[in-house]
Parts: sequence; structure tokens; C-alpha cells
Amino acid sequence: MTVESNQLHDALHVPRGKDGRAPDPLRVGGWMPMREYREDEAVDFVIVGTGAGGGTLACKLAEAGFSVIGMDAGAWWRPLEEFASDETHQDKLFWTDERICDGDNPLKLGSNNSGKSVGGSTVHFAMVSLRFRPEWFKCRTLLGYGADWPLDWREMWRYYGEVEQALKIAGPVTYPWGPKRPRYPYRAHEINAAGWVLAQACEAMGIAWTETPLATISAPRGRAHPCVYRGFCVTGCATNAKQSALVTWIPRAVTAGAEIRDLAMVGRIEVNDAGLATGVHYQREGQWRFQRARNVVVAGYAIETPRLLLNSATDRYPDGLANSSGLVGRNLMAQTNQGVYGVFDDEIRWYKGPPSLTLTEHWNYTDTGKDFFGGYAFMAQGPLPQAWVSTQAGNRGLWGEALLREMQQYNHQAGFKIVGETLPQERNRVTLADEKDQYGLPVARVTYSLCDNDKALVKHSIDFMSRGLDAIGARDIWAEEDDTCHLNGTARMGDDPATSVVNADCRSWDIRNLWICDGSVFPTVGGVNPSLTIQAIACRTGDRIRQLAALGEL
Repeated sequence: MTVESNQLHDALHVPRGKDGRAPDPLRVGGWMPMREYREDEAVDFVIVGTGAGGGTLACKLAEAGFSVIGMDAGAWWRPLEEFASDETHQDKLFWTDERICDGDNPLKLGSNNSGKSVGGSTVHFAMVSLRFRPEWFKCRTLLGYGADWPLDWREMWRYYGEVEQALKIAGPVTYPWGPKRPRYPYRAHEINAAGWVLAQACEAMGIAWTETPLATISAPRGRAHPCVYRGFCVTGCATNAKQSALVTWIPRAVTAGAEIRDLAMVGRIEVNDAGLATGVHYQREGQWRFQRARNVVVAGYAIETPRLLLNSATDRYPDGLANSSGLVGRNLMAQTNQGVYGVFDDEIRWYKGPPSLTLTEHWNYTDTGKDFFGGYAFMAQGPLPQAWVSTQAGNRGLWGEALLREMQQYNHQAGFKIVGETLPQERNRVTLADEKDQYGLPVARVTYSLCDNDKALVKHSIDFMSRGLDAIGARDIWAEEDDTCHLNGTARMGDDPATSVVNADCRSWDIRNLWICDGSVFPTVGGVNPSLTIQAIACRTGDRIRQLAALGEL
């Protein structure tokens, strides 16, 4: 197979070897055998997207004996050979295709919330791996806001454990919040200076803190070496310490017989006269192709998932697929990501190590003393220099000599950032714009506005974190007030077809062989990073599909 260099993200990636073998991300020059299915052969499952949802589900289904093809619009990278300690170079991992953003608080999309590679955004995520608070699964009933999930927290607790074992999460011996749980598979990482700043601030404020459970190993695992604290976590780990879908679920899926097709942009799902999905149209090597399938899974995350469903509209489904409720694209939730920073006399060098080695979930588990629904966690930070320059210029308007003076303090700075819960609002949505992308497909229009509750949470977090820094002697404290991170919602799960897009098994109410398995199915977003929950849902969905097949209900 030959592919032009300009199609391959800086001419670095070779999708397959001459004999059809797949790149093995775990070692330099390594390859592993991979089955390849014919396009006219109806496989059991085509999965669109190979990140936390799609990559995990591909593994579970392949290991259950189903024939599986996972497709991803991005490249299949080999981190040991193709990742560099260079912030600009690693932009190749981000989904930077054009999107149109509007609303009262237009989102800034790209590196902070989506990925374009096999493994999805887990290839460059910050590795923070937190469980939902149990009450969040029934937050409408128990806490008075949002929407209840059709899942029981005790069942999810078992799947959280499965994912933590699969990724060998490194975390504390005991966790201060929530029900008791087994200790994490690997010991917690050593705390860096930035992490100790958070610990000291929490103790000064009288609240609990802990080492952060991280999906990066603290001891050897097979051919993967433990974290070496190089600090380039959110731009792609070049040592394979990061346990992304690329180096965990995907190799397992391939070993079990799945095929992964990279650089394959899916543009439309085909539906027959009986109203069932029959496969996907995708572009690869400059040509539109069609892959037949008995089931289609959409796992493109909170923007690309509704975009694909809406773009697959037919005469039978004029409003898009799986959209009888009218909720496809609605209830988009972007977690707030405000930060507070200060300067210390001591040298911090906060870039050394994973960026969030300590955290507190105090305001996720405490419902008194706040004037908003929902919660937030906040974590130590460790931005790389280029990202920090962008933050200073974009948030504080610093340029030229003023920016140079600020950067001279870089090694003495530290701060915290929240992952804040926002409420589901139908007005926050993804629709199709008139503009077309490089594939000739309508681009996504993303409309977003914070509600009063969201703003109250943001204000509370900034005030609280600022008090924490002040309590331990920081000076020149300032707040980054306009930032968001993870995206969820737009195809929510539920018990009622009139108020949800999929059921608890991630199966479409409208089309029985169409499934959605990613963060878009979240009814609420919680105040923690979503990747662990997405993978837990995917593990559950894989088991449920296997059970349904055994009962003849697939």
C-alpha cells in the first residue's frame, strides 16, 4: 500500500507493513499480525472511533469471538519511534479539523478535548483516572439536579475495577472518598514539588487530598517502562508508560482477531429499507469505500458522533439516525477547567513529572457550603513552556517584554485547575453547518452557553483555590477564568425512548443494530475526568452484547 506523505501527518506514519501486519506500539520496529476483512464481507461489528469507548469495545467484542473492524480518521502511531519531546510536533495527535463554535460561551476546541489517532484522545490525555461519585448515577433522584443514569453504581464499580486492572492504574493505597475499594494495581507515583503545593494548600484549608490515580505505570509492565517524569504527558508519551487505548485495548483487540483501519474517515452510515444499518461509507487513500456490517457502533465522541448520525439522515430518518427523541446533538456538556496560579520563592519546576500528581475531590463529595448543584475536583498542574506562554498571552494579554518577564518566573510558579461539572442543557448542542470539510461533509456547528449554576460553580472554585494558594504564601495570584476541557453528552442513555437516544446497553432505541459507545451517552458529566467511566461503560456494553447474542437477541 502506498500513501502520499501529505496524507500521513508529517510523513511519519506507515499504516501497515508490506505483509499486512499492524504496527506494534510497544516496541521500536515491531509488528504484529492483523487479520484483514473484505469490504464485501459483512463483519459482526464496525466501530467508528478507537478511543476510550471504541478501542475498549473492540477489544471486548473481539475477545468474545465477534468479527470486528475499528476505524479511525487518524493515524496509527508507534510512540517509541514517532513521538518527540516537542509541543508543536505533537499537534498531529489533536483533532483540529474545522468546526464552527457559537453561543454565549463559544468553546475553544482542539488539543484540550479530542484526538485524531488510533487510541483517540487517550493518546494525549492527562491520565487522571477517577470513578464517578455513586450518587451521580441517580443525581436527579438523590441530589435534585440533572438526569438519572439507567445504570446502578454497584455494577459500574465492578467495571471500574476491570478497567483499573487492565490499565494497571497507579494510585494511593486507600482513597479518601466514596465506598471502600481494593488498592490500585500499581503504587502511586512519587509526588513532585507542584503536587506538594496542592497538598499543603489542602491541609491549610482543612480538606483531604491524595495522590492522583493515573493511567501511567509506576513500575515495569512487560515491554513498557515506568514513567520517567519527562513531563510531555498531554502531548503523547514517548516511553509507553502511559496506558492509553493505543497500547492496552488495541493490541488485545488485534491479537483477538480485530482489524484496525487507520486514516479512515467515516462519513455516513448506510441504512436499508427495513430501517437497519448495513455498513459505513468511509474515505481512505482519497477514495470513498463501503464496509458491510451486521452492526454499527459509533464511538466518535461528543461532536463527531452526533455529526455522523445527523449526516446519515435518510427519507425514513429525515432528522438523522437514532433521533426520534430529537436529542441527538443536544445536552452537550463541556467540563469547566478554570485555573488559579501563583508565584513562590522556592523553585518548583512544575513541568517535571505527570501534570496532576495530587488532587482533592472535596467539593465532589461535599454538598453543604456551596451555592450550586454538582461538583468539581481540582488538581496540581504542570504546563509545558509553550502551553504556558499561550495561557499568559491568551488569558492575561501579555506580549513582548511583559511576557518575557513573566516567563522568567516559570520555574517558581504553581497552581491548580478544576474539572468542573456543568449541567445538561438542550440549547447546548451540535448541529450541521452549511460549510463543508476536506471530505465534502458538513462541518459541525457547536453551540455552547454556561447557565447560572455553571457560573456559580466556576466562581466558587476560583475563590476557594485562590484562598488555598494565599494560605501557603503564594504571591501574584491570578485566575484563568475562561477554559473548558472534556466534552460529553449529545446522545444520552436512559430508560425512556422519548427522553434518550440509547438504552443502558448503549443500543439505539430506533435502530436495533446501531450502537453508541463513548462519552456522548453520558446523561450528566460529573466533576471528574471521564475516560475511566467511558471505558467502564464500554466493558459493560461488550459483556451485554455477548449476553444478548447468547440469548438470540442481538
